[in-house]
Amino acid sequence: MSNIAVLGSGAWGTALAISFARQSRHAVTLWSHRAEHAEALQAARENSRYLPGCPLPAALAVTASATAALHDAEWIVCAIPSQFLRTTIGAFAATLQESQPVISATKGLETGSHLRITHVLADCLGRPRGCDTIGVLSGPSFAAEVAIGQPTAVTVAFPLLSQAIEAQQALSSQTLRIYSSEDVIGVELGGALKNVIAIAAGIVTGLGLGSNSTAALIVRGSAEITRLAVAAGARRETLAGLSGTGDLILTCTGALSRNRSVGVALAQGQSLPQILADMQGKVAEGVRTAAAALELASSLGIEMPITRQVQAILAGERSPQAAIRELMQRPARTEADSLD
Repeated sequence: MSNIAVLGSGAWGTALAISFARQSRHAVTLWSHRAEHAEALQAARENSRYLPGCPLPAALAVTASATAALHDAEWIVCAIPSQFLRTTIGAFAATLQESQPVISATKGLETGSHLRITHVLADCLGRPRGCDTIGVLSGPSFAAEVAIGQPTAVTVAFPLLSQAIEAQQALSSQTLRIYSSEDVIGVELGGALKNVIAIAAGIVTGLGLGSNSTAALIVRGSAEITRLAVAAGARRETLAGLSGTGDLILTCTGALSRNRSVGVALAQGQSLPQILADMQGKVAEGVRTAAAALELASSLGIEMPITRQVQAILAGERSPQAAIRELMQRPARTEADSLD
């Protein structure tokens, strides 16, 4: 039996905790940042705010205590949103042992530093960046579908493939199929950057531009993600897999995608502050990732035209209609050249 701690009681953290706890071979604890939220989860045995209609298994423990969550934990899965991660994860630094593996399940980049989440975790936990004990879990996975046991496939990556295989064997189930990888950079950036392209896909949908436009956007978005990820050290083939193309297709087309929904609302004329307020605490990571992705791209000399237009729309500097027009009027290139 494995002892698993899931940090973060939003929709994704709760869904993963439910999936792990559904297996009789795990003892799972879900940690919530707020004591009142932990108490509400324990009383209702459901996350009615972030994941309604998905009962918590009887075996799933809930706590707001860092010590209780991490006691004897063999695997720590971190699903804390990127904007809260640095201020929150420090509470665990004194409790965590350096040998305890931590898996990031957060799909974002840190604004200002444009750091990947595994690097933020390493900094906050006092471990070297790229250390063997910090990995990432990502892939096409809506929280609600994972929670109810719909078949889902994702990828877990660690710098050492042997560590990734251990995590794969520990966390896989009949409904959650996990593939292993040692390309942490590719898995992590694929999961983060697709959220920005999903906002663009939502804008295309909200403007009523049709399936042709959506297909073009997804393919060109994939090329844009791959350019940046490969420049950052990722393997091109990783971006063609679950954590790249797979997650991109899901997030750009699925009705449950928060990032896509943000794009639809922007195209329909709603303001970003109102859209975020209407989400009632739920997070669309692409809203913050767009600026961080451009910072990273600038540092590597990579062009990201779709991401740049999305950020201009989010910042209120350009209308969705003008952004699409500018993308269509960019200088012509061969398709092969634009992949490099």
